[in-house]
Amino acid sequence: MKTLIVVDMQNDFIDGSLGTAEAVTIVEAVKAKIAEYRNRGDEVIFTRDTHHENYMETNEGRHLPVVHCIEGTPGWEIRDGLLFEGAKVIDKPSFGYTGWAGRAFEEVELIGLCTDICVVSNALIIKALYPEIKVSVDSSCCAGVTPDSHEAALTTMRMCQIEVV
Repeated sequence: MKTLIVVDMQNDFIDGSLGTAEAVTIVEAVKAKIAEYRNRGDEVIFTRDTHHENYMETNEGRHLPVVHCIEGTPGWEIRDGLLFEGAKVIDKPSFGYTGWAGRAFEEVELIGLCTDICVVSNALIIKALYPEIKVSVDSSCCAGVTPDSHEAALTTMRMCQIEVV
């Protein structure tokens, strides 16, 4: 079974406090990719960047001083039309989710936001934990903080044996 990991497709990263025009443009492609996996009966997992009211006091808040994805706010919510009933959602407090170990992954594809922060972090963690499985990223369903940093992250992933399509 293939697993699709939809990384942080949240309102704050699309058109909220950290949104970009590039993020807005991938929403429909992400929706189509999710439908493709669901139609085949494959697994779909969503991650959700999750912070709290004390965000600016955290290490991340000191380095990225833009309040975003505060639990329970509209910006924290996954974009309407992407989630589906029964979908698995993982709230993660940082860039990379460290709970991937112990899963029965056979093949993993990642999509979402931001290519150069959370997508690359999770892809590298998964590849390190499961070096013999195929890990891929669909670049048409990802957007970075900038187009240049998006491309740099894709290059990094290729160098680490993550397939970029």
